[in-house]
Amino acid sequence: MLETLSDRLQSALADVRSRGKLTEDDIAKAMRQVRLALLEADVNFQVVKEFTGRVGERAQGADVLQALNPGQQVVKLVGE
Repeated sequence: MLETLSDRLQSALADVRSRGKLTEDDIAKAMRQVRLALLEADVNFQVVKEFTGRVGERAQGADVLQALNPGQQVVKLVGE
């Protein structure tokens, strides 16, 4: 199950990684895919909702670090 979850999360974030600039729509799509991957892995709904909400908010309000492109920044936020 963890391999499947890992694969799904990698897939969800792959599109975001390749972007040079992220829009709110890009972030929303990525968070939707992450949310579905976590729910399919039987993670508690409330935990998933809070996690994706926080990551989405931080991604939209985050200053992009100079060393990272916007896609890498979202991946970094998910990892935190």
